[in-house]
Amino acid sequence: MLWQRVISATVGVPLLVLAAWYGHWYLLVLTAVIMGRSLWEMDRMLKPGVKFGLILAAAGCLILLGDAYLYHGGNLGPMMVLIVVAQLIYMTVMYPYYSPVDGAATLLGTLYVGLLVYIYLLRTLEGGWTWISFMLAGTWASDTAAYFTGRLLGRHRLSPALSPGKTVEGALGGLAGSTLAAGVYYRVDPFAPLHRLLILGFLVGLAAVFGDLVESAFKRQAGVKDASDLIPGHGGMLDRFDSMLFTAPLVYYFARVFNIF
Repeated sequence: MLWQRVISATVGVPLLVLAAWYGHWYLLVLTAVIMGRSLWEMDRMLKPGVKFGLILAAAGCLILLGDAYLYHGGNLGPMMVLIVVAQLIYMTVMYPYYSPVDGAATLLGTLYVGLLVYIYLLRTLEGGWTWISFMLAGTWASDTAAYFTGRLLGRHRLSPALSPGKTVEGALGGLAGSTLAAGVYYRVDPFAPLHRLLILGFLVGLAAVFGDLVESAFKRQAGVKDASDLIPGHGGMLDRFDSMLFTAPLVYYFARVFNIF
């Protein structure tokens, strides 16, 4: 219900914004909590089809968080290799109790939820507050515009097999919302050329759409409507942060490639 979404956002949005503003341990701990709860929801959705290695996945996400905190993501490549190798060794030692299918599902869940580490990594960039606030504004503008546009104008289904409730009109509204948010952000803080920010805003909206659909695939496979009932009006942690799983890495690498600050 709409009133539940509003109340949840009234509590959750200031908490995330404050953690992003202060950064450091505040944002690191909040990111860890979000990742931990998201892994629990992945475990819930993937069972009983596979044996999801929750402890192994949590260890993998802690490795990524440790690298983010100590080296600002400078060793993500080696850390990814370590996570993959650890999964393969565990699968070999525990076979047949823990099959290659179980290992593949656990690895996918680890790397998928592990993308949340980019929320913290955005804050470690030069001009980190600007980048993370831009990402949050664009993502929330996209999600909000997509929700209301879909409810008011939605006629054509975007992906019936994955998410019957999502529409082409809603997706277009989301793209317009994130692009508009980028333009408004430029008026407040013109830290980069307008055309680049508008392009990034559009890409944020596109990434948000795909982030939403990817999580829908997990939910459809599990036969559930929401990842959990943690957040009234929104569902689970993954339901609330599914877009940021894609938008945070996008903004992070955009900032790195164009080296604006």
